[in-house]
Amino acid sequence: MFYYKLKDKILISQSEYNELNRISESEAKESKGIIYALTRINPLKSRRSFSVTDSSLIFLKEEGIHLLQKSRKIDYNLPLWLKERIKEKRVSSLNTEYPDWQDVITYQFPVCWKINIVGLGDVGGTLLAGLRLLGGKYIKSIGIYDKNTKLVKRWELEANQIFAPSAVQLHPEVYALKEKEIFDCDLFVFCATVGVPPVGEEAKDVRMTQFEGNSKIISDYAEKAREKSFKGIFAVISDPVDLLCKYAFLVSNKNKNGKFDFKGLAAEQIRGYGLGVMHARAIYYSKQNPETVNYCQEGRAFGPHGKGLIIANSIKKYDEKLSEMLTNQTLKANLEIRKTGYKPYIAPALSSACLPLIATIRGKWHYSATFMGGVYMGAKNRLHNSGIEVERLDMPDVLFEKIKKSYKELGNIL
Repeated sequence: MFYYKLKDKILISQSEYNELNRISESEAKESKGIIYALTRINPLKSRRSFSVTDSSLIFLKEEGIHLLQKSRKIDYNLPLWLKERIKEKRVSSLNTEYPDWQDVITYQFPVCWKINIVGLGDVGGTLLAGLRLLGGKYIKSIGIYDKNTKLVKRWELEANQIFAPSAVQLHPEVYALKEKEIFDCDLFVFCATVGVPPVGEEAKDVRMTQFEGNSKIISDYAEKAREKSFKGIFAVISDPVDLLCKYAFLVSNKNKNGKFDFKGLAAEQIRGYGLGVMHARAIYYSKQNPETVNYCQEGRAFGPHGKGLIIANSIKKYDEKLSEMLTNQTLKANLEIRKTGYKPYIAPALSSACLPLIATIRGKWHYSATFMGGVYMGAKNRLHNSGIEVERLDMPDVLFEKIKKSYKELGNIL
């Protein structure tokens, strides 16, 4: 093991970095901050950084869907003090193949976050109302932007008139953004869309229809994020979230000649928020059947927001028949709402976006799509100061094979 010091931070590696200042293990052991474990992996298939939450993750050679599985084998003989740091979530993996990898060791998460929302349609407006109501302790301000300036003015007036009866409760201030201010924040929220098909006019594959239009919009913002050297979180709410996340990552990391230089958004900066409502819908239907009523405590959701979704009735007592039933009910939930003559956007705005975004900035478990070996895959995760922790489970082989299939299909699309 090699130990280094850079900008008062401790770095460790299995290979030698001649350009870094080498130190002794005892000096590394005495440090109090986060330890950074250096790796070299192709950025197209790996994150720039993530939280090392068990010893098997510290010097990964590749990333992929296996990140969801509990490790059954620890490959590294680590010193006891380093194992303790890992238990404390104070070790971060850092991929030096990213040109700006040193930015990670100097970045600090805010105590109170500045959030900017682009797109104030049905979902964006509902999300804004939710954040204004619930985000006071964690959100400093909410900037809003839309091409429709009247809509921006309307929401600036409306949202700032939402107050609790008690003057004690805090509500983040909402203000209109100029286009050049969009990335002046800690968390950028992309809600812009070319539009959801009207009730009764749904295409056979709504997600791909939306991708065709929304990818053109998000590419513009991905390029702007690159130009601004944006350091915060780039959250995608518009559908299909998993594909739009990947598209934003690819667009952001190409230079003017169309070649990858990875000087844009790092893979872990981009997160997709669509799986939360699928989990919520699964809870709704699980309560209607005594055999699935424990889903809320024991079950999990995986995959995209749509085709490829996997609902597991229980991790401890997995039942494929019950899980398939819940998955099908969850996938058809939006159609049930459309039968009433209304677009389904309230639950998605709150269960996929508002509540998971607040959970993200609080470091709490939630559902969102994060980068796993070139694919943005939805699963339970949380954000530490040392990076993203994806929940690792000891799951049945039959369930994991289904997840692998969904992962492969998602990767083949883009």
